[in-house]
Amino acid sequence: MSGEIVLDARGLSCPLPVLKARKRLLAMAPGARLRVLATDSKAPGDFRLWCAESGHRLVEEGREGEAHVLVVERAG
Repeated sequence: MSGEIVLDARGLSCPLPVLKARKRLLAMAPGARLRVLATDSKAPGDFRLWCAESGHRLVEEGREGEAHVLVVERAG
């Protein structure tokens, strides 16, 4: 998707991928999407919980090779 920013959090242990995503999203416009690549097995659950609590929307969850792919849309 055009305009999607990628955050490579592979090799980082949770909660670091969520913390880095939070910091990156704060600088983005509402509705913008952040594509996070993470290898920690806890990342998908952490992102689901964080999005539910923060109001951001987890719009995609999948895998690319060894990495979890999590696309978060910034809340308005």
